[in-house]
Amino acid sequence: MKNDNREKPICKILTVDDEMGIDSFFYEFFSARNYEVLNAQSGKKAIEIVKKEHPRIILLDINMRGMDGIETLKKIREFNKDSVIIMVTGVKDDDVIKSALDAGANDYITKPLSLEYLEKVVMLKFINLSIEDMGKV
Repeated sequence: MKNDNREKPICKILTVDDEMGIDSFFYEFFSARNYEVLNAQSGKKAIEIVKKEHPRIILLDINMRGMDGIETLKKIREFNKDSVIIMVTGVKDDDVIKSALDAGANDYITKPLSLEYLEKVVMLKFINLSIEDMGKV
């Protein structure tokens, strides 16, 4: 799914969750805020999208059928060190949080979500990416 706004999108954001309805929920929420939103319902599909579309921000669930979020995170980090990956999950286990951060997650947000907080985290990560990009010029 792509953003239909005529203005240039803020950035590409990929949401990865195999729970029905989450993809359309995130699509509506972030596209209304002028992000180009991509969705994947599996780790395998997420990896394909990251390779092709190079999203700047990835919202990744941990508990998914097939390849879980930690494994997906590790595989993405093998070829992509630049995207910001935020784990968005109902898992509140300290060992899992540590494992995700050690594997390369940039942040970890637990469900139930505060949309206001999620929006602020995503915007802050985008601003940090923009500042890093300016330093590379």
